[in-house]
Amino acid sequence: MRTIDFTETVMTINEFLRIFKVRAPNLMWLLGAGASASAGIPTAGSLIWQFKRTLFCAEQRVSVKSCEDLSSIAVQRQLQNYFDQIGNFPSANSPEEYAFYFEATYPDAADRRTVLESYLAGAKPSYGHLVLAALMQIGQTRIIWTPNFDKLIEDAVVQIVGSTSQFVVAALDNAQIALQALNEERWPLIAKMHGDFQSRRLKNTSEELRSQDSIMRRTLIESCKRYGLIVVGYSGRDESITVALEEAIDEGRGYPRGLFWFQRPDSPLFPAVEALIAKADKAGIQAKLIEVQTFDELLGDIIKQFDSIPQDAAAKLESRGTRLTEIPLAPPGSGWPIIRLNALPVTHWPTMCRRVVCHIGGTKEVRKTIEEQRANIIGVRTKKGVLAFGRDTEIRRTFSQYRITEFDCHVIEPERLKFESSELSLLRNVFDLALEVNRPLIVERHRSEHILRIDFTRATPTELALLKNCTGELAGKIPKTSVKWSEALSVKLDYQLNRLWLLFEPTIYFENVSDIAQRHMAADFVRERLAARYNRQWNALIEAWLVLIMNDQREITLRAFGIEDGIDASFILSRITAFSRRNESK
Repeated sequence: MRTIDFTETVMTINEFLRIFKVRAPNLMWLLGAGASASAGIPTAGSLIWQFKRTLFCAEQRVSVKSCEDLSSIAVQRQLQNYFDQIGNFPSANSPEEYAFYFEATYPDAADRRTVLESYLAGAKPSYGHLVLAALMQIGQTRIIWTPNFDKLIEDAVVQIVGSTSQFVVAALDNAQIALQALNEERWPLIAKMHGDFQSRRLKNTSEELRSQDSIMRRTLIESCKRYGLIVVGYSGRDESITVALEEAIDEGRGYPRGLFWFQRPDSPLFPAVEALIAKADKAGIQAKLIEVQTFDELLGDIIKQFDSIPQDAAAKLESRGTRLTEIPLAPPGSGWPIIRLNALPVTHWPTMCRRVVCHIGGTKEVRKTIEEQRANIIGVRTKKGVLAFGRDTEIRRTFSQYRITEFDCHVIEPERLKFESSELSLLRNVFDLALEVNRPLIVERHRSEHILRIDFTRATPTELALLKNCTGELAGKIPKTSVKWSEALSVKLDYQLNRLWLLFEPTIYFENVSDIAQRHMAADFVRERLAARYNRQWNALIEAWLVLIMNDQREITLRAFGIEDGIDASFILSRITAFSRRNESK
């Protein structure tokens, strides 16, 4: 998959919120499977891995438990290697993967319908769906398009409004209704482009997807020429839809109120989406990419901009909203039970870094350049330039080949840390370095997952004693294999309650191996080792890891570079973990 520089087409969530309230009635929504993920329905990406596992286990006649954790990079690599070796399957992240693997796993259409129905059973609208229903109730959302098979939007409308009688719902069996509603301006309109799972014209294979209903397609194109469009939770893997969206550009006459494509951080764009955004931007349309972590998070930010929500709807939303507040630590001996959380407060973090404007490409090229130059710096690519920590001389040397035009400072605003921004990614990476430099730990990065394993050449017996008491052996070889394993920690910086937190979770690390049988045995070994770790053992593990992280101090300062020439990254970490307790007001 290609990685290109979309610097000019990137918009922050804060910028979007400012214009949304003005344009809301003239902005349509296109909701993909990602918008239903928090409601318990798997995304297309998740289903692809499930299909791959089903095919693999059936062909190899092995237990599904041998590759149970589909979120594991090791398991995904194992499955992908198998299909790559066969040679006649779509490449990883190909737009054809979903339809191909679904049909290969379940060739019979009736079986596919049964599978979809099982995934949809018991799903309930998420907070985001309820917010959309409330926006439809007050006329701030008029048209929603979706290729999803679920009825979450309709169910949300029933919960918030009480009935869907005033809403127009069009699926493939009655596509003409969508065109009529558009021409007659009868709102709200919910258009199901692939039909729901009860439709006799259910579509979910490559051939069927390409023959998208002509009336529904024409209605989508026509509506995009009249209104703006917000795309959330949609990968762009369906050619029938992306081709229609591109046709709607209409030499710059389409999307009069803009095209806003929301993307999860660190998730690659499909080439079709890259082409769409680039073509729309070139045609003079306001086409923007916006990073957001979840559908619910986006809608939660949006609803805060409106004060006209009916009282009964507002009460229903309030009852479903997430509450996260600061509470004082209760004194010893108080009655309320307290749950210890695996989060350490970061009481001080960098608020300024170096900014370099030069003629370099995107994030991929920045990383490649730093690696090729063997530069002792940490950097990320943003709309404003390359943001970096390290010696000034080292930063200049690294990027001098790209003709530096500006070299100054960049303030890391707290607001930028509330979502998956480039600044938050920069802090996460430089914090890893600070831990690695100051403590006997080695960082292993697998995409967005950061793993800390013990550097036994630097750790003292005292630092390892408590952890060894908890787990027994700290490292070794998995029986009957050559695979090395060790106790490890998964870590991540997150911003909540106006501060940074270090989230950490004890786990088991094992090195990458290509042999499938050894991978199975390694996965079984890890599961068995983690299975017996309950609350008491978990609490002891947290204490043991705190010795390695904090050096048995109540507070520790971690500097990534220890320099004076340039901008260093300095963090102060507190030993007292976050906690939770019952709400006394209830």
